[in-house]
Amino acid sequence: MTETVLLVGGGGREHAIAHALDRSEERDEFEFYACAGNRNPGIAALTDGFETLDTSDTDAVVDYAESVGATLSVIGPEKPLAKGIVDALEDAGIYAFGPRQADARIETDKSFQREFMEANDIPGCPDYAIFTDMELACEYIDEYDGDLAVKPAGLTGGKGVRVTGDQITKAEAKAYLRESDYEKVVLEERLVGEEFTVQALVAGDDVLITPAVQDHKRAYEGDEGPNTGGMGSYTDASFQLPFMTELHSFEALQVLESTVEALDDYRGVLYGQFMLTSEGVKVVEFNARFGDPEAMNVLPILETDFYEVLVGARDGGSRIPELEFQSRATVCKYAVPEGYPTDPQAGTRIEVDEESAAAAAADHDGDAFLFYASVDERDDGLYTTTSRSFAVVGVADTIAEAEAIAEDAIAVAGEEGFHVRHDIGTEELVQSRIDHVEQLTE
Repeated sequence: MTETVLLVGGGGREHAIAHALDRSEERDEFEFYACAGNRNPGIAALTDGFETLDTSDTDAVVDYAESVGATLSVIGPEKPLAKGIVDALEDAGIYAFGPRQADARIETDKSFQREFMEANDIPGCPDYAIFTDMELACEYIDEYDGDLAVKPAGLTGGKGVRVTGDQITKAEAKAYLRESDYEKVVLEERLVGEEFTVQALVAGDDVLITPAVQDHKRAYEGDEGPNTGGMGSYTDASFQLPFMTELHSFEALQVLESTVEALDDYRGVLYGQFMLTSEGVKVVEFNARFGDPEAMNVLPILETDFYEVLVGARDGGSRIPELEFQSRATVCKYAVPEGYPTDPQAGTRIEVDEESAAAAAADHDGDAFLFYASVDERDDGLYTTTSRSFAVVGVADTIAEAEAIAEDAIAVAGEEGFHVRHDIGTEELVQSRIDHVEQLTE
């Protein structure tokens, strides 16, 4: 049977997925299409066809999938998952690598997430309380002995969480809730430690993890400013980050395996964001898809054929090949519109020197990649949207070397009109993470 693969989504995460599929040894054996709300030039260049449509409109996605004869699909963003795109594609006889709508609630409903963890004895669950009455939530904030993470129950693109004792005061947290139109919020104990992410590819009984990544949510250097969708991230040349041990990876895997076991036939990617605390590994949140930027760290160093992963997931969990990765470090840095995330300058025409960015590793022993994100390709060029524009990834034997490549790549790609967190992956920042964990465990 001739396969036709459909990729849903048009961000940096999806460009990394497209890049992984295009590297397949079987690339000549399958057709490859994509659809997204924006025309991502990087994805369009790798596919046999690209359609611009609203990916939250399940009927529109299914119609396009059927029109190109899709037999396999992979879902990138969370919003289509929340709308039940996997269920809709499945009803049309098209296999989708992603969780069904009910299982995607592990990300799309944070109240469900915590109640699910508690009901199924998933380790690492923090203290929490759920409120639909914002005044009662404010009373809880007053009465709680300690700091809290204030989380809207629904999707907020990584920008809705506020943490007392860190970002805001308790008075500001109450004002935030009273001024919001949230129907439900989750208030959780503030977890203190170092965050890391472990992503797993899941089908049947297989839960296969990728190297740990540390994302940087804050907009400005030194971890200052508002939360974003992620300004960049790094991995080490092993499955652990420099402040982790193999035991921490094992604890994260146990959480992911317990979660998959308790869900009904979960498939796709299960993303666990963890906090390494003085009391061990705790769960910050789950996502039901690859992270963005974390996908751009792990997919370029994946040696296993990602197309074969999709085929194996469809044809039986036991047939998913073991995941093998290059023993190399990665550093990802995002270029975002000026004013992002609070007042991003959308609709600005931009120039991105893709070839020079890819050549930036020539003076280093490594590789450089550029992934387009939320840009829109029009007849007269590229334009910004209200979200992140593009990312560069340096790959090398060490984090320091990968960071140097990423810096060179973003400099030649074109920084004018963009904001970049240059401190991501630097020796000083990584050492501060190591020092912090050592202080926690003293």
